Amino acid sequence: MIYLDNAATTRMPEDVFEAMKPYFCEQYANPSAIYSFAGGAARAVDAARRTIAASIGAEPGEIYFTAGGSESDNWAVKAAAQSCQNKGKHIITSTIEHHAVLHTCQALEKQGYEVTYVNVDECGVIKLDELAAAIRLDTVLITVMTANNEIGTIQPIAEIGALARKNGILFHTDAVQAYGHIPLDVDACNIDMLSASGHKFHGPKGVGFLYIRKGVRVGAFVHGGAQERARRAGTLNTPGIVGMGTAAARAVDGLAARMEKETALRDYLIQKVLEKVPYSRLNGHAADRLPNNANFCFRFIEGESLLILLDQEGICASSGSACTSGSLDPSHVLLAIGLPHEIAHGSLRLTLSEENTREEIDFTVDAIKKIVERLRSMSPLYEDFVKEGRAANVQ
Repeated sequence: MIYLDNAATTRMPEDVFEAMKPYFCEQYANPSAIYSFAGGAARAVDAARRTIAASIGAEPGEIYFTAGGSESDNWAVKAAAQSCQNKGKHIITSTIEHHAVLHTCQALEKQGYEVTYVNVDECGVIKLDELAAAIRLDTVLITVMTANNEIGTIQPIAEIGALARKNGILFHTDAVQAYGHIPLDVDACNIDMLSASGHKFHGPKGVGFLYIRKGVRVGAFVHGGAQERARRAGTLNTPGIVGMGTAAARAVDGLAARMEKETALRDYLIQKVLEKVPYSRLNGHAADRLPNNANFCFRFIEGESLLILLDQEGICASSGSACTSGSLDPSHVLLAIGLPHEIAHGSLRLTLSEENTREEIDFTVDAIKKIVERLRSMSPLYEDFVKEGRAANVQ
């Protein structure tokens, strides 16, 4: 098997798994309990909190543990909107956000909030002039992702943060795809809230965190107990938190070397696909993109068929098209960068890890070339396209 879907989830290394094990069967106490047996679990949670805080230039008290990226996004957007509604009910976001943000904004619109969806350019970079023009006196939140989960484009987060800070607006960024893959500094970028999820950087599933800058007044998201400074009730997932903390330390320690290796492999993959497969295109920014992300569109084919045939070759990948989840509509991200429906449907996302090899990439590119040729041979649209090209050459 060749695994090229690391944007969906990542493999948990043995050292992360081993770090979690004692907190299932041995040090299983509730870390919120006051007896001494709970001390080990509480100290492990505190250590993970310190590790994660240091990784983004934050303080431990600014890190709140959640069940994952979607919860963190929901909490940040909803709580910020509700806490600031006396100032206004206007939110700014982009057209290419993850659905955890887009659907949350749409839910708030039904509650009387107004949302401005700022466009992106053909590379998926948010239009800063349009964002600046959208700011109003009643704007209470700007939420823009650090890097796109489909096409990998990295946004100008520092510029957005500076713009938000200048205008006294809270700034949240969904860093689920970026954390552990590129350097992040909440102070340098004027970030007030940041979301991340453990399983995107080789940690466990079902655990994430939300950074909330000290002094930012946002309310509780889950009500019940006093856990997480009374802002997020519920018994802490000690094994998950320990695993995420271990994965965070691992990610930060080897970040520069991993980025260099993955970027070289990504660029090799992009070069080979564009060379070997006619009528293909790279989606997203050519340079300002995640080190492990390559997203393509192939004309005259359906992305879902490509995925099925790649799976038969032992290759795990994903499509930018939502058709894989039961919808016939292509990816909202690909449509937002200006691709027509018929091209957006033929998309493929390949996301690497440091464990992938050049030999795997060569095998994958050859498989893509073979499969695309096979699918096009059955396409009447491609047949008509070839006939028109031949006729034009004859004329």
